[in-house]
Amino acid sequence: MSHDPAAEQQPDDLSRRDFLHRTAAGTLAIAGGADTLTRGTAAHVGPPPAEAPAVPVMLQVNGRKHDLKLDPRVTLLDALRERLGITGPKKGCDHGQCGACTVLIDGRRANSCLALAVAHEEAQITTVEGLANGDALHALQRLFIAHDAFQCGYCTPGQLCSAVAMLEEAEAGWPSAVTSDLAVPRVALSDDEIRERMSGNLCRCGAYANIVPAIAEVAR
Repeated sequence: MSHDPAAEQQPDDLSRRDFLHRTAAGTLAIAGGADTLTRGTAAHVGPPPAEAPAVPVMLQVNGRKHDLKLDPRVTLLDALRERLGITGPKKGCDHGQCGACTVLIDGRRANSCLALAVAHEEAQITTVEGLANGDALHALQRLFIAHDAFQCGYCTPGQLCSAVAMLEEAEAGWPSAVTSDLAVPRVALSDDEIRERMSGNLCRCGAYANIVPAIAEVAR
């Protein structure tokens, strides 16, 4: 029987062509499916939601009344910064995790990025701008300076507002996760107590070693 080299190569050649054809067909099918999926997703997304009608809101900030008209979804932080020009509260994470936007609402600390402005009409809102008494700095402000308790300063307004409320909470006997005696009328602020109670305010510069002594000096 004669040997035909072409006959031996033919199956391999057909197999390669078949593989390439099938690969090309599969690629086109995937691309077509992806395009269909994209068109379907875009069809379901639709146009962006329209802005809600503005509503009148009266905010009392640092002892002054401000009459505004706001979208009811506007946060207190955005109302303070963008509408009133009160830029002490900082927008850090905008998710209530860093504490840079902390303000006092009726004396209690709160993340203003999570608070709706319309929900705080008539409330007494205090930002870092309202802590001083005229030219006389708050004791915490003075001791933050004395202890060099900041570097870039971005978190400092939130740290100060949080510390002011924290001192009052301890004075009222509010316990923390590290308070050993839950029945005391006034909690003594050890360094551990201060660290625990200030843990919601983050400092990317790592100035904690100076922030804690500054607060401790006021507390003690």
